[in-house]
Amino acid sequence: MAPATIHHLYANHYHWLRTRLQRRLVHAADAADVAQDTFMRILSAPDYLVDKNSNWHLDEPRAYLTVVAKRLVANLYRRRALEQAYLDFLAHSSDLTKPSPEHNVLILETLQQIDSMLDGLPTKVREAFLIAQLEGLTYAQIASQLSVSERTVKRYMVQAMARCILLMP
Repeated sequence: MAPATIHHLYANHYHWLRTRLQRRLVHAADAADVAQDTFMRILSAPDYLVDKNSNWHLDEPRAYLTVVAKRLVANLYRRRALEQAYLDFLAHSSDLTKPSPEHNVLILETLQQIDSMLDGLPTKVREAFLIAQLEGLTYAQIASQLSVSERTVKRYMVQAMARCILLMP
């Protein structure tokens, strides 16, 4: 994308997007970060959005920006929930099992990678996989917890594992 095109898009829509995000997010800094990340994503936009003359093929750029920003907000909340769950786990574990700060960072990065690998899967598939991996429940117990059949849990697990195998680096 030509710098002039992204500059035009940024100049005309950044303030509007940041203001819109501030209404949804608790902290103004989060809104500014997500708005900035939205435009960073736009920089790597697929070629079909821009023609050879660097003209946008978007009838409604604000609608496109909103969709990208909503996905980034969802990722932000999911990442924070994951971090909080891990911190809660650490708070309830004994001092002997608490990892070093460096190890904490590695664990959080790994959890975020797993979370991004599972991104896009249906909610129940993600839940079944995480319950099996983190809580060690049997398929029958997971089925009971999710109100589905054991066979469905098996399908969920195959789906989640296949996704992880395909996206492994």
